[in-house]
Amino acid sequence: MEIRTLAWEEHGAVRDIRARAFGPLSDEAWRWRMEALHRPSFETGRQFAVFEDGRIVATAALHEMTQWWHGRAVSMGGVSGVTVAPEERGRGLGRGLVTGVLERCAAFGHPLAVLYPATTRLYRLLGWEHAGAQHHIEFPAEVLRTVAAGRVPVRRAGPQDAAEVAAVIGRTHESARDCGPVGWTEPRWRGALGSRDDYAYLAEDGFLSYRWSEGGSGLEVNRLVASSEATLRALWAIVGSGSSTAETIRACVSPMDPVLWLPGEREHENVHRSQWMLRVVDAPAAIAARGYPAGVTAGVPLDIDDPQRPANSGHWRLEVKDGEGRLERSAEDAGAVRLGPRGLSALYAGVPVPTLRRSGLLQGGDADALSAVFAATPFSLDYF
Repeated sequence: MEIRTLAWEEHGAVRDIRARAFGPLSDEAWRWRMEALHRPSFETGRQFAVFEDGRIVATAALHEMTQWWHGRAVSMGGVSGVTVAPEERGRGLGRGLVTGVLERCAAFGHPLAVLYPATTRLYRLLGWEHAGAQHHIEFPAEVLRTVAAGRVPVRRAGPQDAAEVAAVIGRTHESARDCGPVGWTEPRWRGALGSRDDYAYLAEDGFLSYRWSEGGSGLEVNRLVASSEATLRALWAIVGSGSSTAETIRACVSPMDPVLWLPGEREHENVHRSQWMLRVVDAPAAIAARGYPAGVTAGVPLDIDDPQRPANSGHWRLEVKDGEGRLERSAEDAGAVRLGPRGLSALYAGVPVPTLRRSGLLQGGDADALSAVFAATPFSLDYF
């Protein structure tokens, strides 16, 4: 099976297969999505297709992103748009395509790969594992009326602010030592900030993007992050100012987002989770780039078996100290902790060792220290 890189001029050829797999888009919606969100990946050789007899039978994209882990940005490939023509399914095209994308992820130098699965089985076979979720909460708009806010300089943001928006969001995740959120490139932000339906505001240490729901009965907060209480309150007050019209607020937030503690009343909220999966592509690079909890020290021998990424396989010693980690080759150790790619990826994302043992993803050795080393509550604010 040959996987070919698509040029920008070929983006129209992708439309039919994606419509058959995910549903059609209007001409306007398709043009905006391609121009604003996907053009950078076409221009950097990150859109792929499998052809048979001159016809596209499968597609995938690999977006350039970073992912925050304990306040450090790790280079990450965002896998999306994995599509197989309905009439060609069941032939192994999906597995072959994703295997090829995994190889390209390594070639681009991404130690991590993340995706939202349409089917879990395929990705688990190739070493991905569930790691975190995108959380949407829905609550009555009126609860934000009690959020008091002082005067904080806030201005409207547009495509010309793409670099500053990316920097502000990055500083927020770094200072909060967040785990899981992704960072976009400046061209991607420039496209997103050009949406006519989204309203964006920028402060020195915070960012807000929201839209009105269809029919105008609710507000949808795409992203609201801030490093200080004053800015957090000021941005949520902007959202709350629409409560005289909006009945509900639907917001994409961290499960520990401060907004859940701001209102005077908090009786209930509806929560929707979209699970994402993580794949460690380059184990030594991923360990070195990640942040770790302060005060945690550990030295643990590991035995990794990764058939899809043989460079990850073998005998290793993990050392973590002073917030830094490294994974170095070592001699065989009978007491090593044994992991496959799924176990390694889940461990990296903070899944506790007892959970991994009971699910069969980790065996052997004294692994108790690893729960503290990789402790995390991963979340995402983006679907891609």
